[in-house]
Amino acid sequence: METNELHRGRLIDHLQLVVRDLEASRRFYAAVLDTLGVPIGGSGDGWFWADELFISSAGSEAAQGQLTGRHHFAFQARDRAAVDAFHRAALAAGGSDNGAPGERPYHPGYYAAFVLDPDGNNIEAVHHGDARRSAPSVHITF
Repeated sequence: METNELHRGRLIDHLQLVVRDLEASRRFYAAVLDTLGVPIGGSGDGWFWADELFISSAGSEAAQGQLTGRHHFAFQARDRAAVDAFHRAALAAGGSDNGAPGERPYHPGYYAAFVLDPDGNNIEAVHHGDARRSAPSVHITF
């Protein structure tokens, strides 16, 4: 990476995962998202969501009977302690270690942990080091 300025919240509107065991995924994501300060936003028959993440069962209307393939995505963490808490919570909630918390060589200050969720998705929590945000989140009204 050749820049020290990042823009977030402009590319992905939402991400859907279609999972084998919705309740196992709900336990896993509720636990890890709690460590990052993100609540489960809602749920219904065969699905739940949190922020930009939508998770459903194969039987849900949105899934059309198909599981999604293996994905990798990263959650933003406010500090290194949140990355550490994410990793602990993920393992306690049925995830598998895929990279203990620590510095990574991607850029100075990149501190991350990796876990596999119950469906084998590679989920990361990352803290990019000291940074100043222009806002805590993007606020959209419609």
